[in-house]
Amino acid sequence: MVLLENDSFLTELTRLFQKCRSSGSVVITLKKYDGRTKPLPRKGHSESFEPADNKCLLRASDGKKKISTVVSTKEVIKFQMAYSNLLRAHMDGLKKKDKKSKSKKTKATQ
Repeated sequence: MVLLENDSFLTELTRLFQKCRSSGSVVITLKKYDGRTKPLPRKGHSESFEPADNKCLLRASDGKKKISTVVSTKEVIKFQMAYSNLLRAHMDGLKKKDKKSKSKKTKATQ
């Protein structure tokens, strides 16, 4: 897993989308990140850890290459705008749903 800066993450994500355009998929995960690099201590140890800043961890993978970035609260708006533009630009290769399956479900319920 390669931890990148926000701008370089977006450029690498663009490369992943272009590489997987004809065949393959890109998996993106997003979760809250508190800055810990080690697991939580057991119940016997009472060591309090308060994160100074809320952060988001984004990971992207095509099955072979994994990239990640950490976005702080100060950069969320800027990153979200660039990320949403990137997703809109690369969502055109999605397959359309079959309409036959929808009509069968409506007939079964009636």
